[in-house]
Amino acid sequence: MNVLRKIGLALFAPVLAVVVAVVISSAVMAALQVDPFEVFAVMVDFGDTPSQQVTALVVILNRAVPLFLAGLAVAIAFRMGLFNIGVEGQYRLATILAAGVGAAVALPGPLHVLLIVVVAMAVAAIWAGIVAVLKVTRGVSEVISSIMLNVIALGIASFLLTGPLRGSPEGASIIATAEIPESGWMPSLNGVFGLLGLATPPRQLYGFLLVAVVVGAVIAVLLNRTRFGFDLRAAGLSPSAASASGVDSRGMVVKTMLLSGAVAGLIGMPDLLGSTHAYTTDFTSGLGFLGIAVALLGRNKPVGIALGALLFAFLDRSLVPLQIQDFPASVVTIIQGTIVLAVVVANEIARRVARRSAERGSAAPAVVAGDGSTGPGQAASGAASDGGAADGGVGTGAGVSRSAGAGQRSDERQESGL
Repeated sequence: MNVLRKIGLALFAPVLAVVVAVVISSAVMAALQVDPFEVFAVMVDFGDTPSQQVTALVVILNRAVPLFLAGLAVAIAFRMGLFNIGVEGQYRLATILAAGVGAAVALPGPLHVLLIVVVAMAVAAIWAGIVAVLKVTRGVSEVISSIMLNVIALGIASFLLTGPLRGSPEGASIIATAEIPESGWMPSLNGVFGLLGLATPPRQLYGFLLVAVVVGAVIAVLLNRTRFGFDLRAAGLSPSAASASGVDSRGMVVKTMLLSGAVAGLIGMPDLLGSTHAYTTDFTSGLGFLGIAVALLGRNKPVGIALGALLFAFLDRSLVPLQIQDFPASVVTIIQGTIVLAVVVANEIARRVARRSAERGSAAPAVVAGDGSTGPGQAASGAASDGGAADGGVGTGAGVSRSAGAGQRSDERQESGL
């Protein structure tokens, strides 16, 4: 029953958010004299032929890969109570510099791709590291500094694209960097469709999908099965308790932001290595901010983030069919916006339900801090608070144990991110 209750609580917030978003969006469409049933019918229509249906699936998967990576980057910081709002600037700056390096060198295929990826991760990690250093040395809020650095990063990217890294001729409608040689392209996964007996789509399924899966698995293990992940969660829940148990809270801020930035550097790689092979003026933007919504919807768990990325990718794919049928494209924006609002409220409701459930299940009142023991009531309260921070994204320290030992016991009760 405990397992079923945990699963129910984990699914409660995202399912409630989606249902509320559908209801509110339907009401808005009805007020605008748009038939919501016709809109949803168009959104779920993947075509009549097998080729059209497989192509629609490829479009969704290709869009979901960068959204998943964006959600992971945001979630890593969220798990420590940090707001990495600078993911947008981090991946845009990382992508253009990686594109420039990739176009300037000639290496064997695997090494060329690896170099581009490493450059992107390093650039984004350094840019995120600035936020961490400002926070631990000067006490600057990561929200303010990351937003300001977003503006600077986008300005630098624009300067590089129109100046030193420009590869397109004067007068071109789309400004782009020089194209990466074919040795720096990521092979597609279209061969999988032939093995499965499906129609081969005209679009290429990004090979970076496999990299994203591996990154998600590594992050899940790192955050939930290692000492680093334990220290990260402990420092996020209560820096003072973590410091008392020997955790360097300031150092964890730097390490967390570096890791978050490194993952953010991967966001632009699926498009760069799989389709455009250059950074252009119309390169995919806004993924950093969508990553916040995806992370919240997925409750900062890799599996949940993957499902959230697929949902947002499905909504994005619906834009073209809706426009073809003369429906307003703003319908998708309305649905995405209501999901973001609903998931914040639903996460808070789920957190309170979990806390009250844990309090009702406690067999004894909480023990006074400092007496050297941890009663069932104290452990349950710590577990409820811990779960709220890990699942809901940005937890508070309200229910954190009042001693380092109790904090450790509480944190060990966190459910797995997988």
